[in-house]
This record gives sequence, structure tokens and C-alpha cells, in this order.
Amino acid sequence: MALLGLVDPKDGDWVRLRGMQYSSLAQATKSRLACQVAAGIGVVALAWGGIPPLALAAWVLLLGLTLWRSHNHDMALSDADMRTLARSEIRAQRLRSLVNALVWSIPLVGFGPFLAFHVQLEIWAVLSILMTASAALAAAVPLGTLIFTAIVGGSATGLFLYSGHWGMSLITGAFILTVAIGATEGARRHMAARIAETGLVEKEEVVSLLLREYEEGDADWLWQIDTARRVRSVSPRFAFALERDAASVSGTPFIELIAGASWQSGDIAPSLRDLADRIKRKESFSNLAVQVNIAGQQRWWELSGTPKLDDDGNFEGFRGVGSDVTEARENSDKIAHLARYDTLTGLPNRTQLNESLSDALAWAAQFRARCAVLMIDLDRFKAVNDTLGHQVGDQLLARVSQRLRQEMGEHDMCARLGGDEFAVVLRDASASKHVETTAKRIIERLAEPYLVDNHTLYVGASIGSALGPRDGETVETLMRNADLALHQAKDLGGNAHKAYEPALHALAEERRQLEVSLRAALEKKEFVLHYQPVVDAGTEGVVSFEALVRWNSKEHGFVSPAKFIPLAEDTRLIVPIGEWVLNEACREAMNWPEHVRIAVNVSGEQLLGTDFSASVVAALAATGLPAHRLEIEVTESIFLRDATKAHKELEKILALGCGIALDDFGTGYSSLGYLRKVRFSTIKVDRSFVQGAAAGNPESLAIIRAVVAMADSLEMSTTAEGAETEREVEMIRELGCRKIQGYFFGRPMAAGDAKALFSSRHYLARQQVA
Repeated sequence: MALLGLVDPKDGDWVRLRGMQYSSLAQATKSRLACQVAAGIGVVALAWGGIPPLALAAWVLLLGLTLWRSHNHDMALSDADMRTLARSEIRAQRLRSLVNALVWSIPLVGFGPFLAFHVQLEIWAVLSILMTASAALAAAVPLGTLIFTAIVGGSATGLFLYSGHWGMSLITGAFILTVAIGATEGARRHMAARIAETGLVEKEEVVSLLLREYEEGDADWLWQIDTARRVRSVSPRFAFALERDAASVSGTPFIELIAGASWQSGDIAPSLRDLADRIKRKESFSNLAVQVNIAGQQRWWELSGTPKLDDDGNFEGFRGVGSDVTEARENSDKIAHLARYDTLTGLPNRTQLNESLSDALAWAAQFRARCAVLMIDLDRFKAVNDTLGHQVGDQLLARVSQRLRQEMGEHDMCARLGGDEFAVVLRDASASKHVETTAKRIIERLAEPYLVDNHTLYVGASIGSALGPRDGETVETLMRNADLALHQAKDLGGNAHKAYEPALHALAEERRQLEVSLRAALEKKEFVLHYQPVVDAGTEGVVSFEALVRWNSKEHGFVSPAKFIPLAEDTRLIVPIGEWVLNEACREAMNWPEHVRIAVNVSGEQLLGTDFSASVVAALAATGLPAHRLEIEVTESIFLRDATKAHKELEKILALGCGIALDDFGTGYSSLGYLRKVRFSTIKVDRSFVQGAAAGNPESLAIIRAVVAMADSLEMSTTAEGAETEREVEMIRELGCRKIQGYFFGRPMAAGDAKALFSSRHYLARQQVA
């Protein structure tokens, strides 16, 4: 039904197929017109004498009119395959086929009864030839043939029945059926052929277009050689790539052409030899990277080629495509270099270190020797970054890498792992104390001063080492064990070398278990605050307490603050722990007299990593503690991390009315700039100076006097820490410190004991004296 044009299925491009059907009518319209004219002449000749001439003339005129209209309509469909065919055009064509068939039925229906039987048969023979010609010449549109055959053939059948010739009517019916089947099958084959032909043409057009675009592109070209391996059919793009004109290139041996000057010297690149061998073996190749010499310049081409065979399978040469990939090759080399080397220092990176260590382990296992890996971490480098900026820090890292290179042996390698971490692989570490000697030499070399942008800088180095295969038979194990030793060296104060020991695993495991327990300590309510009193140096009355957190773990028992506080800072658990301490301390301070303040230690992670001032406001609001009764204690290290943000946060706290104490003054990277920019309420003198002064150390005495004098001039109070004996207390008073903190007046105590101090007789008596 779709082939006949009676329906248009939804699947398939039937709009286009219908256009292909009807456009073919125009191609055969002249042949059909000639056939019908010849048939009309034959009918007139056969009917002449039996039919009045006027009737014949009228029929001829009518036939001519229908043929003229059909011819014009068919010609109008010549471009139907290039546009959308209207349904009205299809209906008009069917109508003309119907009218034409009715006109041709007149010789049988109108003239036949008046003619002899043999004349009827002769006219029927002419019309049967016409029906057959219609099926052949209008094969693309079978519906017109079926309409013509059905009407004309039906007329003949009726005539023969009317004349009483039953056998002839049966023959006519069989002929009609045969023509109908033939027209339908012919239309089907015609349509399949047209579809195949159109598809082939489209493919050829697409291929031609792609080849043209390929040739006219900026990067690729076509190449072709004959059986003698000489270049043939030189394309413009190929000649351009060779920087030659096409005429001078044609007929030149392909390998000689792209080898350049190396062809004469015989020093041909291995990739060119590989290409020549593949061509010689008549072997296809794809994306073969070849180093060529074009106009004296070394370049990289990527070639693909396949043997060309004739119809009999005989070899005719090679043809293929090529492109210049020099830039991509150079970029690939750069990427490969970046993947294996550190961009800042030029040292190998972790990837290359792993490969080198793997080779060293294999060598040690083969020759029953020892290799070693040294993990290096710079001491005090962060202070350089924080104070002078990352640009100076990067230059310092470059200088460090230069010194490391100078300390390497012939078979050793140093690498940068990232940040201020480096590593060294010693291929042969079999000699006694070789690792220790190398580590000592590196520490001493890196400790020498650096001059960067008119700054004299000092850094140290902590080193952890592990021997292979004794301390690990794989790269991962050996580096992990060296890293454990490095952590131990850092914990010992840095600027030292520590060799791996199996016991370090136990320490690492203990740290891991402590971390797991620490993460759940707040939820399990394992933390408790103790309070150490701070007294007035004159009256010895309690003026404040310092809140000190203690951890009593259900799994590990009492854990020293010196152990869990650094762990909390490393894992950033110090932030929620610090917020709990702040809230708990403020809440407990509400149980003390109104003049007694509470001092809370705040770490750099807590102050700089969060909106700490908001936490202070929340704690004061929740507990109702007046802001002037809260004192925040910080150390000088916060200014080394981010001085600008530290100043802003402390200014916000001061604006709330809280006090700020500078703890451990004089033990770190002390700077008078801190005291000028931040209005500290208290400067705390470290216990090491107090003990030194009590022992008669003149430097300690001078430092305490200077701190007191400076604090007085800046209207700040001073607190001496670590007073344990009466002699130390008297000495502190003589030096002018206003407040004292130490075991002499009280150890850190539970909240209940701290509260009980204010109801004791001793305290009440002192209050009356005051």
C-alpha cells in the first residue's frame, strides 16, 4: 500500500521516497507520449471505415488533450525528489491516469460493438501493448498503470463478454492480472534500485567532500607511492608539508625525501628505518610516529598507510595519510617531564622516587646488599612562609634543593615530595654508618644560612631513615617506616636524624588508637576542667583562675595534656574541644566572686580557623558571664601563621570587653610589634625565666626586669608562672610582677575545690585585710 502511494508509514523517509517515485515520471514522459501517439494512430487505422470519421476525430482530439495535460504535469514533477511533494500533486496525477484510461477505453466500449471481431482483437492487441509499455515506462508509479490496466482491461473483458467470447474474456482477465503483478513487482525493484543508487551517490559525495576537506585542512595530507617507493600524485598539502613544490617532489623516493640530509650521511633515525621496513614488507601501519628532516629541521610526523592493490590483487604501491605532530610531541614530552619532575625545584617527584627506590630494592635483593630511603622535613620553614611570604619561601626551597643535589653520590637520588618535604634514595647503603653519615652531612649543610632577597634565613632539617630490605621489602613499607622515623625525629625537637625501629610502630599504633578515642571523648563526656589559681603578688588574694583541660579516657586512663593536645591540634579536634572548654569555664566562673576572672587558652587552629569571636559571644550569652571577667590566652605562634587575621580576631575580642594574655612570652619568636599592635591585658613570664632568676642567672633576671618595665609603660599587667618556692615568690615581688601563678599557691584543682577556696577562713581573712 505504501508503494502504491495509498498510505505513508510513519517509519522511514517516505516523503523523500515518494519524491523519488514521481520524479521518474518526467524522465520517461516522452517515451510514454510516443507510445500513446503510436497506439492512437494504430487504433484510428484499424477503426477506419467502421467508425464515422467525425467520431474518430473527436476521440483523437480528446486523446491529444489528455496527453498534453499529462505531459505537462509529468514534467512539473521533474524536481519532486528535491522537494516535498504535495498531496494535491499526487491526486492530480491519479486523476489524469484515470482520465487517460477512460479515453483509451472508448475504442473498445464505444467503437468495439460496431466492429468485426477480428478488428476488436487487433485493437485489443494494440491496447495490451500499451498497457505493457505503461508498466515498463512508469514502473516507479505502479498505481497509474493499475488504474489504466483495470479500466482498459475491464472494458475489453466486458466487450468480449458482450460478444459472447467467453474464452477471450478469461484470457484478457489473466493478462490484466499478469500486468498488475508485473507492475507492482517492477515498482518494488525500481524503488530498491533508486534507493541503492542514491545511497551510492551520497556516499561518493560524502567521501569526495571529506577528502577535499582533509586535503584543504591545516594539519593533514594524503600521500601515495608506487611499487618503486617513489612519490606519486603529490597533493598540495603534502607538498606544503615538505616545503617543496609538487613538481620537484613527484618521482622522488619517499624515504629519501623525508630523511633529508641524514639520507646522504646514512645516520637515519630508527623510526625512519622502521617505516622503510614496513613498506618493504608491504605491511599496513597506523599512526606511526616518524622523525623526519624537513628543510634542515627535525620534525615529527604521524603516518598511516596501507598497500594499494588492483582488481587482480597485484601490488601497486602504498597510499595513506599523514600529519605533522611536532608540537603535540613536544607538548607530550613536556607533560611527561612534568609528570616526573617537580616544577619549582627541578628535582624528581614522588613518581620517579618510587621507581628509583623500587630499582634500589631489586638491586639490593639481587646482590644481598642494602639500600636506604631518607625522609627529610624542613624545620622552621613555615615561619618563613608566614612572615616573608610564599615567594621567598619558594626561593628558599629552590636553594635547599640545590644543596641536596650537591650532597648526592653518583648512584643516589633526591626528590621533592611536596611542600617542605624531600626524600633521598641511597642505592648502596651497605657500608656501616653510611646512612647516619649522609643524614648528618645533609643536616649540617641545610642548616647553613641562606641569603634570599636580602634576608638571611635559617632552617633546619629533621630526617627519618629506613634500610631496605631489612625495614621493608616494598616501596610502600620502606617509605612508611622512614616516615615513622621522621615523625619521631620531629617529636624529639627537630634538626636531628632518627633511624627506623620496630618500636615506632607501637608508638604509631598508640597514636592511632588515641585519635580514635579522642574523637569520641566529647560525646562520652571524658573531659574535665581543672583550675589553677593566679594570686595578687601583694595581697596573695585569688584574682583569676586558668582553665586547664584534662582527659580521663575509659580506654587509656588519664592521658597527659602534652600527649593529647598536639594530637587534637593535628586532627583539628582542638576546635570542638576548645569551644567546650570555653563554655564550661565561663559557666563555672559564674560560681565565683565577681572580681575573679577566668583565663582560657586558645590554640591557633581555634583562633584562626573559625569565627572565634562568634564563639566567645555565644559562650558569654549562654552563661551570663560579664565580658570583663573572661581573659583569652594566646601564644606568639599564632602571629607566625597569619598575623593579619590574628590581629583582627583579637581586636574583635577586645571590643567585646574581654582581656587578652600573651602566654610564654620570651620563649618563641618574640617581637615587640605584637605588643604595639595588640592591647594585651597581661604578659605571662615563662617559668623557665622564673627558675633561672631564682638560681641567680643574670640573663633571666634582666629579661624579667625588661618585661616588667615594658609592661608597666604599656599599662599591662605581668604574671610570673611556675612559682614553686617562697624564695621564688619573694624574688618575683622584688622584680615587680603584679601576679603570680604556681604550685606555691595551688596546683590545678577540680571545680569544687576552686569554689571552696572562697569560703575558707584563710581566704576570708585575706579579703578583710585587702
